[in-house]
Amino acid sequence: MKERAIIHVDMDAFYASVEQRDDPSLRGRPVMVGGSGRRGVVAAASYEARQYGVRSAMPAARARRLCPSGAFVAPRFERYREVSAGIFAIFRDWTDLVEGLSLDEAFLDVTGTVAAGHPIRSIGLDIKRRIADEFGLTASVGMAHNKLLAKIASDYDKPDGLFHIEADAVQRYLDPLPVQRIWGIGPRSAERLNDAGIYTAGQLRQTGIDVLERLFGDHGHDLKRRAAGIDERSVNPERERRSISQENTLADDLHRLEEIVSLIERQSAKVAARLEEKGYYGRTVTLKLRSGSFSTITRSQSLEGYTRSAEVIAATACTILRRWADWHREFSVRLVGVGVSGLSEHPDETEIIK
Repeated sequence: MKERAIIHVDMDAFYASVEQRDDPSLRGRPVMVGGSGRRGVVAAASYEARQYGVRSAMPAARARRLCPSGAFVAPRFERYREVSAGIFAIFRDWTDLVEGLSLDEAFLDVTGTVAAGHPIRSIGLDIKRRIADEFGLTASVGMAHNKLLAKIASDYDKPDGLFHIEADAVQRYLDPLPVQRIWGIGPRSAERLNDAGIYTAGQLRQTGIDVLERLFGDHGHDLKRRAAGIDERSVNPERERRSISQENTLADDLHRLEEIVSLIERQSAKVAARLEEKGYYGRTVTLKLRSGSFSTITRSQSLEGYTRSAEVIAATACTILRRWADWHREFSVRLVGVGVSGLSEHPDETEIIK
């Protein structure tokens, strides 16, 4: 089987960088996109803001405490979509196999282009040069023979990085990485691995499958393969988002309703921002809860129309929550998730719930 050539492009602090490019007074300053309203969250933070500890998805109130001199700007998703369309046009000059993950991130399968005589590094360099020349922005580009490694490579030398993990050097780069850098390992899984004395991808790769099966069941096989850099997923240019969601696995279980409500409000703000970013409205709100004993419930409620309002999403999710709580006077919740499905780009104006 011919070895694939995969590129992962990740724009650097995309929203904030667009704002800094469009408004020269913001250049060199800590910039935070979003954060309006009592429950606002940061949609994006410039690298200057990150030096203060500000991160995307952080509550705006905390971001202001960390970086009181920073500039908050309202998001302009139509502008970001416009710039993104131009950047994706550059990708498609090299290949039709482009899988967009968001406005600022994509996988490219350039196997055919490399086979035709274009070295993968020269393709990555050209993409970076054109993005800089045509849009005044920087991108981090990772290259490898599969998606897992290409994504790790793009993060290896951020920002403005260009990195290639070659087939004969996979373990050299992968083994020292903390386990949470491996796709599919979230905070809770990383904690369980750490508790078992497994901290790096190399240790995970060398761990007996019996140990991983005790920790994760059949999923242990997948984690071991990923730690070895094995990923057979293909780049899917037809990838279509069926829902937009946000969930958090918590370090400490929640036992009070108001704590869950507060988290739902923050999650709803992030979901609403992503709906607007992608140009969608949604009709069905879903709440996901997982208990301390790992039992999971998922409940959905459809609206009379379509929305991308954080307040409407949160109110609906909280209605579902309170209905559930009526039957659970005492509870321990370790995961909370809010999602919106039934997506439409152009619902009738009379159906939009604001």
